[in-house]
Amino acid sequence: MKNLLGLPLNELNKWCIENGQRSFRSKQLLHWIHQKNVSNFTKMTNLSRDFVNFLNREAEILLPKVEKSLVSKDGSKKWLFNLGEGNIIETVLIPEKNRNTLCISSQAGCAVDCSFCSTGHQGFSRNLTVDEIIGQLWVVQKEIKTKISNVVMMGMGEPLLNFDNLVKALDLMTNDNSYGISRRKITVSTSGIVPMIERLANNNPVSLAVSLHAGNDKLRDVLVPINRKYPVDSLLDACFIYAQKSPKNYITFEITMLRGVNDNVFNAEEIIEKILKKNIKCKFNLIPFNPFPNSKYSPSFPDVIQKYSCFIQNAGFTVTSRRTRGDDISAACGQLAGDIVDRTNINKRKAYFIRGQS
Repeated sequence: MKNLLGLPLNELNKWCIENGQRSFRSKQLLHWIHQKNVSNFTKMTNLSRDFVNFLNREAEILLPKVEKSLVSKDGSKKWLFNLGEGNIIETVLIPEKNRNTLCISSQAGCAVDCSFCSTGHQGFSRNLTVDEIIGQLWVVQKEIKTKISNVVMMGMGEPLLNFDNLVKALDLMTNDNSYGISRRKITVSTSGIVPMIERLANNNPVSLAVSLHAGNDKLRDVLVPINRKYPVDSLLDACFIYAQKSPKNYITFEITMLRGVNDNVFNAEEIIEKILKKNIKCKFNLIPFNPFPNSKYSPSFPDVIQKYSCFIQNAGFTVTSRRTRGDDISAACGQLAGDIVDRTNINKRKAYFIRGQS
């Protein structure tokens, strides 16, 4: 049985033709599956009886299973999806007055292991399939009975390390026959996988957010270990190129504010100096650190964040400070962990390293 949930238009069209069906059927299917959230072929009322019978024999719409959901006192909601084999991922809805933003996961765990992020501490199991990525959007939109207006690929995992499946999911999100979400309203967040940033710019460029956090390699190597492979300068060069193709014409740089680590004005000055030198069109998003079990950091004080923000604003850049949402259900930025089967043995390797240092 072919699961049709994760097939973008070109693949669905190919599947229809290969099975002796007319090509226009692919757009009909996209419309029913994604716009109308219908998973029962029999209820797709404008399809011929023969086509419905064919679909019931040869295809299915297999959705990720909801393990449970949690609602925050601020209205945010978190879904835990059970992918089987011990892997549970998390998805978060952030409702606001004029939009509904969905934070979607792209991997079960994360291999990047940013030191301030709970997901990385869980280790890494596997990439999500296209149907597991788009299925999060499908299930949530079906449940809330309201259109998702914005998508942020900021859940569990590094999206650009699951590039092929990410791009197919983005194609479904932006296609007018399915969800029809503007590329401006979809944001992919990355720790800085330089070659994939360049590939995304040439495939389906959506809004890009880069987890920068520091302007020098020594500090960023600690906070974002992938920096050892793709240092700050090479990352910023890729950002300059991407900004030319971004639907917003700029990059968003994210800074998680860690008390006494990266939150003083000198840290901000380092970043601004490099941004100005490379002439990157950008804005900044300052993110309060959200603690999680066994984290070694503390949130920056509000007055420190304000000074940091003022420095960047005085340099001529737009700065926003993200309001923490859903922290009472561990749904805030950096807190998503789920439950995964770690195939990288990250915790064993960390324990071995610590023993070796003692």
